Amino acid sequence: MSEITSPDVEDAYNPQWQEYNSIFDFTVKDLDGNPVSLEKFRGKVCLVVNVATYCGFAYMNHKILNELHERFKDQQFEILAFPCNQWAQEPACEVDLKEYVKKKGIKYQVFGKINVNGKNTIPLYRFLKSKQGGILGNAIKWNYTKFLTDRGGQPVDRYSPTTGTNVIAKDIEDLL
Repeated sequence: MSEITSPDVEDAYNPQWQEYNSIFDFTVKDLDGNPVSLEKFRGKVCLVVNVATYCGFAYMNHKILNELHERFKDQQFEILAFPCNQWAQEPACEVDLKEYVKKKGIKYQVFGKINVNGKNTIPLYRFLKSKQGGILGNAIKWNYTKFLTDRGGQPVDRYSPTTGTNVIAKDIEDLL
């Protein structure tokens, strides 16, 4: 692969993402606005999910994510959560999101707010959707859509917001 600089989160128009081979080629922003290379998760199975604190699915999905985190945290598994306000259910700023993460005792990785659809979709989500399309097209239909990636950073499955812990856990186990 040629030397490519990962596009910044704000650079959603950058077509370089199409040359990337895995999620580990991307850089995203943390809740403080600092760049984070997903390379640091190389060799781990990852569950990438768009989250929203005011979504009706929030309680159920935080429970699922916490259960998965606790069950697999010592087995080369990471949850990468990305707050998204495209359905007007994550109005909080990053400062408030950090407080929410602390208050709820969330132990998995939570990054800065993003767009998962439309012209401002971050490159990571463009990549994920291109590799694991949805039933009615590639668009993310709602909060808590999840992408499971293998240790090589390849998306291998996509889950709806209502997919239960046992289904996802079995697939994680198969990859570990």
